[in-house]
Amino acid sequence: MLDSRTVKTHSQNSACPIARTLEILGDHWTLVILRDLFMGKSRFQDFLDSPEAIGASILTQRLKRLEKNGLITRSPYQTRPTRHQYHLTQAGVETLPILQSLASWALRHLPQVWQPPAGFLELTPTSWQAWRQRRS
Repeated sequence: MLDSRTVKTHSQNSACPIARTLEILGDHWTLVILRDLFMGKSRFQDFLDSPEAIGASILTQRLKRLEKNGLITRSPYQTRPTRHQYHLTQAGVETLPILQSLASWALRHLPQVWQPPAGFLELTPTSWQAWRQRRS
């Protein structure tokens, strides 16, 4: 569970869990970044190369928001210039069922969407973590 001191939101006027979650995850780009993290992307340029063509300034803002809210961590992989890679925290990993539900819904109700990678809809947070550790 995220510590209430960790989660930084615009407005904590609502105690509704959906409204509070949407303050963190409720924009198009944040969910795309999470999708990319689950698909193995970890570096800034990797995210920029996604087909949705997120802008660098928006990407920077969303990565900072995800980090501030405890869904990702960053660590340097290069020092001159300093460049970071990003990884899901346990709270971030636990967003997997949200993304899977959105993808499943889209496959049933929206025309012309691409099929998620094989096995994506069957993953669990635990099986994804095991897969990620094997790749490291």
